[in-house]
Amino acid sequence: MATTTRIRPRALVRASGGPRYAVALAVDALGTGLLRPFLLLYGVTVLRLSASVTGIAMTVGVVVGLVCTPAVGRWLDRGARSTVVAASMLVRVLGVALLLAAPAGHVWLFTTAALFLGIGNQAWPAAHAALVATVAHGRERDAALAGGRALRNAGLGAGALLATACLAGGATALRALAAVTGLAYLAAAALAWSVHLRTRPAAAAAKDGAGGPAPRMRALLAANVVYVFCLNVPEIALPLVLVTQLHASPVWPAAIFVANTVLVVTLQIPVTVLVARFSRRTVLALAGVVLAASYLGFLAATSLGHGWGAPAVATVSVVCTIGEIVYAGSATALVTALAPAHLLGRALARFQLSTGFGLAVSPAVITALASHGPAALWGGLSAATLLSASAVATEKDQGTRLSGRRRRARAGS
Repeated sequence: MATTTRIRPRALVRASGGPRYAVALAVDALGTGLLRPFLLLYGVTVLRLSASVTGIAMTVGVVVGLVCTPAVGRWLDRGARSTVVAASMLVRVLGVALLLAAPAGHVWLFTTAALFLGIGNQAWPAAHAALVATVAHGRERDAALAGGRALRNAGLGAGALLATACLAGGATALRALAAVTGLAYLAAAALAWSVHLRTRPAAAAAKDGAGGPAPRMRALLAANVVYVFCLNVPEIALPLVLVTQLHASPVWPAAIFVANTVLVVTLQIPVTVLVARFSRRTVLALAGVVLAASYLGFLAATSLGHGWGAPAVATVSVVCTIGEIVYAGSATALVTALAPAHLLGRALARFQLSTGFGLAVSPAVITALASHGPAALWGGLSAATLLSASAVATEKDQGTRLSGRRRRARAGS
């Protein structure tokens, strides 16, 4: 299989859906960064809801969004591409509109707004991956997926920084940020829809070999639930450990979070291109080993106590971020390589279900493990991740009934 050995910006933009779609991704990410990190604050400050009620409403939005992903997968498998991406953005416009319309103390409007935002947030990753997989192929597709993630993280970070600078304005500033977010989603949806990209399911089925079912990927999906914990380590686990256990300044977790974002933005594409010489499954298993090693590094760093502990944790966090980058650059790419083209939507929807479930349960699991001490937290995460990496490495892609030509084309997966 041909591998991508260098980065060509123009080719990467084309493989990612074209210039208009790239702009749509940037605008959408910027708008998301303005509001999503501060949605809880919006409910408490602007709508004067209790923190517990606001948190429950946001959780409901995430759960309902996950429930809707199978329908998104079926829609994608009927040939829709840019339309589904645009719809995921328009749904969030409705959510923002409800936020702006909700009077103080009105929990049900806030819950409905969180529901629409959750549906859009859960539908977007599968729709975006399906669009890129339709435009690009092979390792070029992997680089395009990595480029989309880097661009999205840059937009999220820029939006969050801009919003942070505006928070001194209180409730009025939060309402203004929400309004700007709604306009950004609307503009991004129009740009995404203008790409007018769809595929023909019948032609894809004929090419793949009619009658072949989607791969089950049970080990991969189960492992992904554990792998995805790494995304919440900088936001939940490290602040918890640094502030409550090591009694370090809150500046440390903030600096680690910023460094994580910068590293993802700058290294996601180069690292994905670098590991393209290896099979995707091998790279994903390697990501698990790196993450597990970083968790053991955190355990060792926390044993240093106050003084050296915080700098050591910050150093190890770089290794954890590298593991996250390798994981993110190979996981979705492996799913798109394994799934028949006419069943790509369903496969990506199932993968998003595992990702969303892992993100939903990881805060509760991390805090529960942390209450039993560093050994339970980092030792437990390391053991679970190593077990997941082993499952990914040993899983056999059986039962897909692909043609011999397609099986040879996917030998690199």
